[in-house]
Amino acid sequence: MSAVPFDRNRPFNDLPPLPPAVDLETPRILKQAIAAHRVLAELKGLAKLIPNQAMLVDGLVLQEARLSSEIENVLTTNDALYRAAADDRPATDPHTKEVLRYREALWHGFHALGQRPLATNLFIEIAGIIKESDLGIRRVPGTKIANSRGEVIYTPPEGEAVIRDKLANLERYLHAQDGTDPLIKLAVLHYQFEAIHPFIDGNGRTGRILNILYLVDQGLLELPVLYLSHYIIHHKSAYYAGLRRVTEAGDWQTWVTYVLDAVETTARQTQERVLGILDLMTQAQARVSEQAPKIYSKDLIEVIFMHPYCKIRFLEEHGIAKRQTASLYLQTLESLGLLRAQRIGRELYYINDPLFRLLTA
Repeated sequence: MSAVPFDRNRPFNDLPPLPPAVDLETPRILKQAIAAHRVLAELKGLAKLIPNQAMLVDGLVLQEARLSSEIENVLTTNDALYRAAADDRPATDPHTKEVLRYREALWHGFHALGQRPLATNLFIEIAGIIKESDLGIRRVPGTKIANSRGEVIYTPPEGEAVIRDKLANLERYLHAQDGTDPLIKLAVLHYQFEAIHPFIDGNGRTGRILNILYLVDQGLLELPVLYLSHYIIHHKSAYYAGLRRVTEAGDWQTWVTYVLDAVETTARQTQERVLGILDLMTQAQARVSEQAPKIYSKDLIEVIFMHPYCKIRFLEEHGIAKRQTASLYLQTLESLGLLRAQRIGRELYYINDPLFRLLTA
């Protein structure tokens, strides 16, 4: 807890450094961490059963992109998002474009992990992609966080040097070999990053991307398939109350247990989605191999499950068939009831309705 009384109207340059000066490994927290680890390990193993894991990831990434952006009141529909993601031209709706940039930022961070650690420069790159701007660390004073009534509830630290110093401390904490459970560190990471609030915009979305990148970085997952935004949306009041209790009262236990429950709950929900995708694929494989064996291939089934909105181009790009033959394949799948054709303007989509419902439930 800060030695100086917290004043929500004054820049919180006294934000305490990490590690927190409290016991984060209480019996309650450790018990919940064990449960979260178990479910997370089950998800990691289950995800390996998906034959083409990129197929699983992209559908889930788009949902996380939409929900994480929704928390910041950047709204788009599932139809508009998946349709835009299937097109080979930029989206026209500004909110849809911003959600798609979230996906781009997450993939940028994921691929960067193989070459460099989670650090300030990567945070800056992720935020810059989300906002399509060279944001950099905040330099201008005056940033305040207000509630829906316009009341100031928090004033983050000010001064580029102060902010960079706090981010450097966060980096050291993340990478320290101190024996702290990584899921507990995940909760600390999320609070501290949001409290530092290093950018003029995009902090929430950047922080949520860092959550999944940290899980991958720690080897708890191999692919970015666990996203907490759905949980946060459905427990929003507890989310913001938990952040404020750490700031104002040093109550880390309530916050850490919130994050651990979010991880466990979301991992279970993601398991259900993975099992659902596997079941849908098995059904599709059986139907095509029995009723249209001439077009059946494992690759074809995988392509129609990579994305709810499929296009002829997808089959071409994966080397399954050239345009005319690819069109016949998709028409055959439509006749079997596996896809639904929909023309919007000049674009023809073949929609996998069961997959769409599963991903957007």
